[in-house]
Amino acid sequence: MQKPEDSEPRTEIEAISDDAETPEELLALWEEEAPEPAGGIANLVACALTLAFGIAGMVLSWNLSLGSLTDPAPGFFPFVVSLITAILSAAQIVLGRRGGDGEKFSRYSATVVWGVISLLAFVTVLPLVGFEIPALLLSFVWMKWLGGESWRSAILYSTLTVAAFYLIFVVALRTQLPHLF
Repeated sequence: MQKPEDSEPRTEIEAISDDAETPEELLALWEEEAPEPAGGIANLVACALTLAFGIAGMVLSWNLSLGSLTDPAPGFFPFVVSLITAILSAAQIVLGRRGGDGEKFSRYSATVVWGVISLLAFVTVLPLVGFEIPALLLSFVWMKWLGGESWRSAILYSTLTVAAFYLIFVVALRTQLPHLF
């Protein structure tokens, strides 16, 4: 799996893409190495869970007050996102049986769990510390440990991402985010 002139081993994707000469061959190679499908029951459970989260989000958002289209209250946008989640989940339950199966859980599925845990930590410390530091840490964790970026890329892109969000939401839109600066 290593070219003689390379001093570092190639990644699995590089090795696969070197074996394929056409896009069709590459697709066939990817399908051979794809995880097994999860099956209909697993898809139904996943859709039911996202539907439950969507309904719970709508109820919690409603309790925050929705406001109106011209004067939205704090619960308006979370309600819209939760409503869309619930609608898409219900549609997937009804129509999704015609589509392909999702993948079985693997060791990579834990990435989602760590992403949710880090997001909950972000939400917890945001009111205490402000937007900048938790957002920078969240972005860095997602890029470095969940996304596999290099240290340099993770630091650079995290900093640029948080700076862009700061400029958009705090400076330009003047939202009421808790922030240090």
